[in-house]
Amino acid sequence: MSADATLKDVIDQRTHRGPLAWLVSRQIFWILLAVVLAVLAMSMLTTTFATPNNLFNVTRNFAFVGIVGLGMTAVIITGGIDLSVGATVLISAMVTTIIMHAGLPITIALPAAMAASLLVGLINGLLIAVAGMPAFVVTLGMMSVARSIGMVLSNNALIYQFGPDQAILFAIGGGSVSLFGLPVPNPLIAMIVLALITGFALRWTRWGRHLFAIGGNERAAILTGVPVQAMKVSVYMFVAFCAGVTGFLQTGWLGSVTTGLGTGLELTVIAAAVIGGANLAGGRGTALGAVVGAALIEIIRNSLTLLGISTFWQGTFVGAFIVLAVAFDRLRNSETGE
Repeated sequence: MSADATLKDVIDQRTHRGPLAWLVSRQIFWILLAVVLAVLAMSMLTTTFATPNNLFNVTRNFAFVGIVGLGMTAVIITGGIDLSVGATVLISAMVTTIIMHAGLPITIALPAAMAASLLVGLINGLLIAVAGMPAFVVTLGMMSVARSIGMVLSNNALIYQFGPDQAILFAIGGGSVSLFGLPVPNPLIAMIVLALITGFALRWTRWGRHLFAIGGNERAAILTGVPVQAMKVSVYMFVAFCAGVTGFLQTGWLGSVTTGLGTGLELTVIAAAVIGGANLAGGRGTALGAVVGAALIEIIRNSLTLLGISTFWQGTFVGAFIVLAVAFDRLRNSETGE
């Protein structure tokens, strides 16, 4: 259990709060409530929101953000940030595309895409953890470098032919499985699996405890023997892996890849993590929060479209939710004395 979670338990015991009071004090509760209310409101206001096709699109689209959001949450827990995830998505997609376009099988393309993504994370992690460079500067630079490499790999051309395994790629990224008679998009299944693994790792493994320790007090973590450098490298490789998975899945869903893929994704992912309860100062965040935050953002975007409101307002709503989430977190901290 993390030091942050232990402190919360102590505070709860001292103030004798019941289960309901504890639940209401959690940011994730209010965000989840906002998601439920938004779904109910849109179901009543429109006849198109609750249709199978629209729900399929909503769940598929937020799954892409949710997958990367899981990795971003882990990074934010350590007090870091990664602005290169959008470019890493592009790198993964381009490696997949180029290998399969050359006629090679998907069994080579997928490992190569993951390796390329992990290499991006490894470079970020080494520069941040070993060289001691600021995460903002390193990942901002990597965002430009990785996107430039993506342009070089494709010669800035649209690629839409994927060789003999094209049908398999499209089935993985754009297909679905039937559950209780309803189609469930494959990216959503991938997100759920990754969320369960991430949630378990953050809560019940030494890796997760070390991440919270680093985010809570890095100097104290070093003094207690936490391998801070190795943990930081691992967490940047993890978020790069999540971005790589998203790039591969999006390639199969879109059926083509351009150099604009993943542009602006980093801001949406950071927003999802923060809305879901991750603290940009480090030491707090959950896998469930990342998923719920991503769902809320996609529901907002979809609702604006269905209501005939310009999607240009999406940034306003998302930004307002971020500010409210941070304000709520500060208010809760002041009340508990954290």
